[in-house]
Amino acid sequence: MKRITLSMMLLGGTWLTTFAQQPPAKQLTVTLDYYYNNEFKKDNAGNPVRWHYIWGETDNGGVSLWGHIFDSLGVKRDSLLQAPTAANLKNTGIYVIIDPDTDKESPTPNYMNEKDARAIYNWVKAGGVLVLLENDSANAEFSHFNRLSEKFGIHFNGDSRNRVKGKNWEQGTFHIPAGHEIFQAGRQVYIKELSTLTLKAPARAVYKDGDYVIMAVAEVGKGKVFAIGDPWFYNEYVDGKKLPASFQNYEAATDLTQWLIKAAGR
Repeated sequence: MKRITLSMMLLGGTWLTTFAQQPPAKQLTVTLDYYYNNEFKKDNAGNPVRWHYIWGETDNGGVSLWGHIFDSLGVKRDSLLQAPTAANLKNTGIYVIIDPDTDKESPTPNYMNEKDARAIYNWVKAGGVLVLLENDSANAEFSHFNRLSEKFGIHFNGDSRNRVKGKNWEQGTFHIPAGHEIFQAGRQVYIKELSTLTLKAPARAVYKDGDYVIMAVAEVGKGKVFAIGDPWFYNEYVDGKKLPASFQNYEAATDLTQWLIKAAGR
């Protein structure tokens, strides 16, 4: 298999557009949460700058490459710095929440609460597509965030599965079976140190590793939810530099993006 490199991805967007198999979506916006994931660090001049799983971050911890996939499929990108409401989610088709802060990551974390969870639930019910990318026990907040996910039958267990020592890549390997409802091209994927899931209706597993639920989907009203206990599609594991060429995380990111667009009715 030909190895995917960052330079191939960024050639004016041409290669990305060619790779995308789905016609461009029209009038569709994907909004990335910057409220529950609200981390800052100081730059060289001592000024605070937002970082960690954000669109514009091009180093390992950013999701700029996933952003380019949305771009290539004609989806407009946005971000939400406030608590979600019916008004500020109104024009969003896909809403992504990644790695909610702990008190170690933010001095004043914005924890999920019943009001926010209800607003998001009603938005999904009306047709929104929600993506929940949690993290493992050492790196994310669960007790508050489960208030939201459990409205869809999804409980993040707060454990840490697929712990990888050094470059023992096989310890983080998942093999997705042929004919999967979401992942067609990306079938050997790398996901390390993730939280497993416990489900009840209306959620259902779309990928399990033995008895462990790894990925889930829930349908509520006109909308859908996709959940996994890891940020997964950050640059470090989709840019083709670190992982062996046998891994297909970039293809998996494209597969999921196409599924999200279809779920949003575009």
